[in-house]
Amino acid sequence: MRELDELSGWDAGAPPLDDATRQRARTRLLTAMRDPAAPAVRRRRPALRIALTGAVTAAVAATVLVAVRDDGGTGHTATPPNDSSPALRNVSARTVLYGAAAYQRKHEEPVAPRDDQFIYTKEIVKETNLKSGTTKTYVDENWRSVDDSRRSWVMEVGKGWWADPPKANESIWPTQDWTRLEKLPTEPDKLLKAMRNPFDKTPNYSKPVTEDEWQMVGFSLAGLLYRVPVMPEGLRAAAYEALSRVPGVKVTPGLTDAKGRAGIGISLSGPGTIGSTFIFDPESYEFLGFRDSRTSGDGTDMKSYTQLTYLDGWAVTDRARQRP
Repeated sequence: MRELDELSGWDAGAPPLDDATRQRARTRLLTAMRDPAAPAVRRRRPALRIALTGAVTAAVAATVLVAVRDDGGTGHTATPPNDSSPALRNVSARTVLYGAAAYQRKHEEPVAPRDDQFIYTKEIVKETNLKSGTTKTYVDENWRSVDDSRRSWVMEVGKGWWADPPKANESIWPTQDWTRLEKLPTEPDKLLKAMRNPFDKTPNYSKPVTEDEWQMVGFSLAGLLYRVPVMPEGLRAAAYEALSRVPGVKVTPGLTDAKGRAGIGISLSGPGTIGSTFIFDPESYEFLGFRDSRTSGDGTDMKSYTQLTYLDGWAVTDRARQRP
């Protein structure tokens, strides 16, 4: 991985980095992370594995959490509906995300899986080729190890592979380890502060989030919501409310989800975002799915796609690839 190549120049036994060096490190790593997948296919949901030790952990783990992309997110601009549409109402990101949190708390199904089990999710992906206008539908089924100690089966746009668990010296965000997820605070203000560095086992909840930390807080929260569709009770609602407080969160009215329903979008603006839009029902604020983009090939063979994804179902199973 290119981001690991960028780390090869650091000596893990070196003294802590000063502010200027830390900023240069952050810039290099974010630049390397902008194309995390192989050249042939840019995956929808990149996860970043970082092997970090010693001073390098202290210096960069808190600033490199979610693999970012440079595709701008939506692929093309949606055409707004007429002025009478409820999706065009002038609402704030805070209103939408607090509404989504309230809906989540009301309809949440508590789950308590065992460490030796798997979280099964079935996602429907509708992908449109921006040049030809043709649309294909994929069914992605995933079985993720509850304690992240066993191989998981992962699918993206209809293709699947076995994902090995993290090695002893690797840290992954967002984590799939249910025990780690359960330890995250479900109080929005505390969750915000914990997201400055999700690898930190003893977050400082008394210290306010600084201006330099907000970008990473946004990466962490959005990545958590983006890649972990099933969470311990209360965590998703708290993440919605925490995300509403991140500078740069914006509302995009007039979207349509994969089922053709009117929606209102929430995304992070600014450089280095995860490039996805969360779509919510404009009335109930129920979460409807994601709007995303993908590219494949390179040079003259480069193809661009817009994706609409929704969670069709989930369950807890005893084995990978065991259907519920």
